[in-house]
Amino acid sequence: MSDTPPDRLDVNPKSKFYDAALLERGIGIRFNNEEKTNVEEYCISEGWIRVPVGKSLDRRGNAMTFKLKGEVVAYFQDIA
Repeated sequence: MSDTPPDRLDVNPKSKFYDAALLERGIGIRFNNEEKTNVEEYCISEGWIRVPVGKSLDRRGNAMTFKLKGEVVAYFQDIA
């Protein structure tokens, strides 16, 4: 495996950006120089993350998310 995380990753198994092997390895996200632990999805090139909004769910049972834009830095936790 490479030492650079993918440009986009999602924790939802139904998404085409889901990768179980990478999630098991552990991905850390730094957003606007602040460590985030509740990120559902991120995209480095577009500069955004999705975080859950409280405990609310949509009609399909997925967590409601809010898109935040800013500087996104992803790294593998087993290297850092």
